[in-house]
Amino acid sequence: MTSSSGSSGSPASSAPGTVDPTATPGTATITVDDRALLKTMHWYDGFVMALSNPGFIIANIGYTAGQLGALGALAVWLGSMVIAVLQNKIYTEPATMFPTHSGGISMYAFEGWRKRFTLAGPMSAAGYWAGWSSVLAIFGMTIGSLVQAQWFPGQTWSVSGVVHLDLPRVIAVALILGIWIVNALGVRPVKILGYLTGGLLMVPLALFALVPFFLPEFAWSRMSWGLGGAGVSAWGTVQLALVWLYLNSWSAYGVEVCATFAPEYHDTKRDTRLALQRSAMFSLAVYALLPLALGGVVGQQTMAGSPLGFYTGLLNREIGHGWSDLVVVFMIGSFVLGMNAASAGGARTLYGMSKSGMTIRWLGHLSRHNVPNRGMYVDVVANILAVLLLPSTVAVLAASNFGYVLCHVLALSAVVLLRRDRPGWPRPLRLKTGWVVLAGVLAVLNAVLLVVGSLSFGITGYGGSGQLLVGIGLLALACLLYAYRQVVEDKKPFRLRDDAVETVEGVGPVEQVAA
Repeated sequence: MTSSSGSSGSPASSAPGTVDPTATPGTATITVDDRALLKTMHWYDGFVMALSNPGFIIANIGYTAGQLGALGALAVWLGSMVIAVLQNKIYTEPATMFPTHSGGISMYAFEGWRKRFTLAGPMSAAGYWAGWSSVLAIFGMTIGSLVQAQWFPGQTWSVSGVVHLDLPRVIAVALILGIWIVNALGVRPVKILGYLTGGLLMVPLALFALVPFFLPEFAWSRMSWGLGGAGVSAWGTVQLALVWLYLNSWSAYGVEVCATFAPEYHDTKRDTRLALQRSAMFSLAVYALLPLALGGVVGQQTMAGSPLGFYTGLLNREIGHGWSDLVVVFMIGSFVLGMNAASAGGARTLYGMSKSGMTIRWLGHLSRHNVPNRGMYVDVVANILAVLLLPSTVAVLAASNFGYVLCHVLALSAVVLLRRDRPGWPRPLRLKTGWVVLAGVLAVLNAVLLVVGSLSFGITGYGGSGQLLVGIGLLALACLLYAYRQVVEDKKPFRLRDDAVETVEGVGPVEQVAA
C-alpha cells in the first residue's frame, strides 16, 4: 500500500483515503488525501481578521447618520455592538466544544438543531456564508466609489438595465478577483495582507474617531437626533430603530469571525477565547467614538447627500487634497482588510458545510495550499453577479443580512439546546447558567429584529421586498443542496430530524453521560 500526502505541518483534521481505480487487479493501492486546515494561527491573527469590523462602520455610518442624525446613529450602532460583545462571550463555549469544526457559528447551529430540525443547519450555514461573502461586493463597490470621488470625479458614465456597470463596479470586480488570487495562495499570504491592511486601518480610525474632537469646528450642537419627532408615532420610532439594528447587525456581529478559524489556532481553547473577547472590546470602543466624532464636524444633511463621498470632502477641507489622497489610500486598505477576511471566512464556511454533510461534496476540497479553493470560486462568482445585478451596496447588504441574522438566532438558541441535549459533552470554556439564559434572550431579540427589519426595510429608503426575496431564495437553495447531498450523494433517506448518537473521544455516547 502506498500513500501520498498533500500537506505539511499540524493538520486540524484528516480526510479519508480513496481507492485508486488504476491499480493492478489483485492489489490494493490507496491514496490518502490528508490535506487539512493547518494550525498556524495565534489569537492575534484572528484579532487582525476581526479588524475588518471598524471598516464596516466606516463604510456604513453615512447611511445611518444621514437618516437618524449623529445621536440616533450612536444609539443603534452602539446598541448593535453591545449585543455583539455579549454574543461573542456566549460563542466561546460552543467554539471549544467543536474545535475541529470549520465554519464558525453556523456549525454550532447545525449541532444544536440537528435532532429537532435538520434544515436549520444548511439554512444557518448559507446565511452565515452570505453575510460574510457579501463583504466582497459591498467593500469592492465602496472602494470604487471612493476612488471615483477622490481621483476620477468626472468619470460618471454608467450602463443600466439588467446589468449595472460604471467605474466603481469595474473597480469592485477587479478587487474581488485580486483578493481571490491572494487567498488561493494559502494562509500565509492571507495573514500578511491582513497585517498590512490592518496597519493601514489605524490611520483613518484615528483621523475619524479621535481627531475630530480636537478640531475647532467640532460642535456638539451639530449633532441631531433623527429617531422619532413631531408627527412620528411611538411604533414608528421603535420600528425605525429595529430596522437599523437589523441592518447594523451585519457589521457589528461580524466580530465573531474569530471563531471561524478555531481549527487553525495553535491552542484552540486559549486563542479562540482571546480573539473573540479582545476583538469585541476593541470594536465596541470604535463604535462608540466614530458616530460622535464625525457627527460633530459633518452635518446630517451632508451625510445624507453623500453617504461615502463626505469623507473626501472632509479630508480635502481639513488637510488638503494632497494629504487626503494618502488617507484615502489608507481607507482603501482598511476595506481590503474586510474583503480579505470575508474571502477567508466565507470559503471556510462552505468547506465546513460540505465536511458536515450539509451541502454538496464538491465544496469539501482543499487545494495544494490547504485552502478551500472551490468555496472561493463560489465567492467570486456570487459577488461579481451581486456587483453587476444589484443597484447599491445597501441592497447587497439587505439581500444577505436576512440569512446572517437568522444564523445568529439559530446559533444562540443552539447553545441552550446543547446544554439540554448534551449535558456531558466536554466544555473547556463552560459558561455560567446566567449566560445560557442570556443566549436564549438574545436569540429572541434577534428573531424580532429579523422579522421587523426584513419586512420593514423599505422605510430606510435604500431597498425593498426584492432584496428579501433574494435572501429567502438563497436559503431555499441551501435546503435543496442539502437534500441532494443526503439522497443522491450519501444515499441516505431525507430526514427532518437526525437522532444519530454523538460520541466524544474518551467520553462515549453523549446521551449516556450523566449531567
